[in-house]
Amino acid sequence: MQPHDDDLIRFASDGAPALPPADREGHVEHEGARIWHASYAEGAPVILLHGGLGHSGNWTYQLPALLDAGHRVILIDSRGHGRSTRDDRPFTYELMASDVLAVMDALDLDKAAFIGWSDGACIALVLAMRSPHRVAGVFFFGCNMDPSGTREFVPTPVIDRCFGRHAKDYARLSVTPDRFDSFVDAVSLMMQTEPHYSAHDLARIRVPVAIVHSEHDEFITPEHAEYLARSIPGAELIRLAGVSHFAPLQRPDYFNDVLLTFLERKN
Repeated sequence: MQPHDDDLIRFASDGAPALPPADREGHVEHEGARIWHASYAEGAPVILLHGGLGHSGNWTYQLPALLDAGHRVILIDSRGHGRSTRDDRPFTYELMASDVLAVMDALDLDKAAFIGWSDGACIALVLAMRSPHRVAGVFFFGCNMDPSGTREFVPTPVIDRCFGRHAKDYARLSVTPDRFDSFVDAVSLMMQTEPHYSAHDLARIRVPVAIVHSEHDEFITPEHAEYLARSIPGAELIRLAGVSHFAPLQRPDYFNDVLLTFLERKN
């Protein structure tokens, strides 16, 4: 059983445990960036897409559970995040979605289930809209698909601890360790101006989708999660009690149980 870290005190101090060695690891050159990826094991493929300012190591607690369940797991650092580079063009969710397809092509992956957290969830749902033949399902955790879904930002100790850990990890992993502030500015601009998908756009999605919303999410309103579940055909709404936007780190066993149930149901 993984210990709880509701206040992210352990995460802020020590970070998540290190990822184990991958079966395959490397970079894909795509649209002015080098996109880092790692692949583990064999089985039904699952791609994990992390949140804004983070990196794939934030999924450390989910990786063993998915491997134990018999999945092939692919981790991808979004452009400019973690071990991936970026050029000077603005971040967009559609550009980052195209990066994911480039990694899938390099790994000869025709189709995968997607687990998305925050910005990673938006990227996954963009793929479900734009490239549904590549998407077996989307576990959409903690994100909005239009500006109406966000709460007014209120700093909290938990958010501050997470941000501080992101800064340390960026300095450790990035090829541009001294550019964290400009990186934050660029990602923040994307978050402030995107996404802008309508109910009509969402209604075109034809893959299995779970909209997963935490009781204490600091950034996304419960009403928006309900709207997304209504707007996407066949989508289910899953509410996580007692956790926030950082549930995969706060209570990994709880989050993993919900995640594995979705993957079993999708199959």
